[in-house]
Amino acid sequence: MSRILLIVGGGIAAYKACELIRALRGAGHEVRCVLTDGGAHFVTAMTLAALSENKVHTTLWDLKDEAEMGHIRLSREADLVVVCPATADLLARMAAGLADDLATTLLLATDKPVLVAPAMNVRMWLHPATQRNVARLRSDGVTVLDPDDGAMACGEVGPGRLPDVSAIVARITAALTPVPRSLEGRHVVVTAGPTHEPIDPVRYIANRSSGKQGFAIAAALARRGGRVTLIAGPVDLPTPANVVRQDVQTASEMAKAVEAALPADAAVMVAAVADWRAADISAQKLKKGDDAPAPLRLARNVDILATLAHDRRRPRLLIGFAAETEQVLDHAQAKRRRKGADWIVANDVSGDVMGGDSNTVHLITADDIESWESLAKIAVAERLADRIADAL
Repeated sequence: MSRILLIVGGGIAAYKACELIRALRGAGHEVRCVLTDGGAHFVTAMTLAALSENKVHTTLWDLKDEAEMGHIRLSREADLVVVCPATADLLARMAAGLADDLATTLLLATDKPVLVAPAMNVRMWLHPATQRNVARLRSDGVTVLDPDDGAMACGEVGPGRLPDVSAIVARITAALTPVPRSLEGRHVVVTAGPTHEPIDPVRYIANRSSGKQGFAIAAALARRGGRVTLIAGPVDLPTPANVVRQDVQTASEMAKAVEAALPADAAVMVAAVADWRAADISAQKLKKGDDAPAPLRLARNVDILATLAHDRRRPRLLIGFAAETEQVLDHAQAKRRRKGADWIVANDVSGDVMGGDSNTVHLITADDIESWESLAKIAVAERLADRIADAL
């Protein structure tokens, strides 16, 4: 059983802390809570105490607790400190090293890992000051989750929503789970995200891939000691720790980057590479005019997975992904044979998988089909990384 210290910040997302406590308790963890002044405007200490079955701490000036140096004890007894939700103000005070209340004081005093789940208005999240603070915290070793993208209580839409509770639990589980360095000395190439195929200087062909699954896989492989080269299409995601990243735009650029990254022990081709590109890219913006649009002539893009399968430097383990909307298993099995991959990870993307935090996948090999339960993408990545380590 792990001991988690949960700091509940202010903001409407504070009610999700109640769900998080229930989920963590259900997973067998002990939870102690610190409720900030802002958080107390949204949830009560009584609620958190009932759910956690522990005393809730609210002030630095509790005579009994501080006679025993309570903030030091709280910060050292936990296995992990979680801040959920983290407001822009709390992130700023953490980044500045302030210690003006119980929460920031114990964050400054702790010698344990810290994981932060931000939640705020989209403009506040995107503000340069917040982005500087997040970058500073990450450089200090704090794990800062990316907020979800979507509609918020204020009525605006964009990044700033608290990540789904299941995704937060998956990150907490990963942070608490000792990971063997089972990929030490191995080189793994991972592709992630979409590709953008230009039509003219303004328009392009693309898809809805967010890159989250590929980035999670790269992070999981690096956590196991692998030397990971991440080749990323145009996505706005932070580079995982200990991962070498190369950004590309088109399928052609991604193919060249994969070729340049060889040799590798394994390759995990997660990217949703556009199958087609414009045969003729206009040097000028195509004008709408009054007539029907001119037909767009398409040319087939390079097939990176199939090309890699027949490369003389083919990785020992070659894994492709199959995003399907129907007959998922049939199409994925056919793809594995046609492309020459060792494994195919197949999923049904007819719902909200693209851009979401959860995934339901099937691992298809030459001998078997494993259907995994619905998991957070981070948990999918951890399980797949273990399978890759075993195979190598």
